[in-house]
Amino acid sequence: MISVLDAPSNLGLRPPRDGHEPGVRGLADALRGHGIADRVGADDAGRVEPPPYIFGPDTATGYLNGPGLAAYSPLLAERIGALLDEGRFPLVLGGDCSILLGPMLALRTRGTYGLAHLDGHDDYSPRLDPAAHAGRLTAGGLALGLVTGHGPDALTDQGGLRPYVVEEHVAHIGVQREPEDFEDSDLEAFETSRIRRFPIEYIREHSADAAGREARAYLEAAPIDGFWIHLDADILDRSVMPAVDSPNPDGLSFAELTSVLTALLASPRAVGLHVAIYDPERDPDGSAGAALTTALTTAVAAAAG
Repeated sequence: MISVLDAPSNLGLRPPRDGHEPGVRGLADALRGHGIADRVGADDAGRVEPPPYIFGPDTATGYLNGPGLAAYSPLLAERIGALLDEGRFPLVLGGDCSILLGPMLALRTRGTYGLAHLDGHDDYSPRLDPAAHAGRLTAGGLALGLVTGHGPDALTDQGGLRPYVVEEHVAHIGVQREPEDFEDSDLEAFETSRIRRFPIEYIREHSADAAGREARAYLEAAPIDGFWIHLDADILDRSVMPAVDSPNPDGLSFAELTSVLTALLASPRAVGLHVAIYDPERDPDGSAGAALTTALTTAVAAAAG
């Protein structure tokens, strides 16, 4: 049984302009407005409210809203963990990518789990120096690095559980390689990590369906108890998904995204999914959010069928 849970945290992103919070906090309400819960036959698991957004830097953690993230992640983990213990499949509506800390912490307390990371960016830069960034690193832009153990203890080692997922148990789909398009990115570190990568070049050569099936096979062959699916809407091409903070110049179509998700969701080892980064403030007519909802619900139905 699928349970839809809202995690409307925008703590992991910079303000789009002075004094204005990132609009991803409206993602959950927007996708619910498009009927996502009814369309996947889900029950309503409610909402985990984040702490208030703080505009200034945090030099203690090096990350914007570091203390808020450190407080929010275990709350989200507790709620997701309860759903997992009830045999539910959580469909979590974010939020920015920093919500990844919640499910991976929940899973880490329950065993050894993997991650299917669908993202147009690497979100992994362990060599960045927080001091050099004046306490303004963003957890949303570095979430994969954090869950694999790279970063301040307050975010990466809660309960002494670092790392929440080991790099060998991560399959990353959809990353692009143009460094100028990656704020706070270190592609060399990402490409020499132990993460299994299916970059956009692989998809163009072999197809999105092949990437999804190969990622699923890789995770199913790993010595893990299951895997979580992270979906950042910026994996989509900016022509169809402009409503993100960093639009992707060579991303997937909605049909390709649906194909990848279908392959992953069809696995009996898939235990949950979250969607992040879609910003309804950048989608005034709601068309991008409607299309994203349709891709998600179509993939869920196809995987179940």
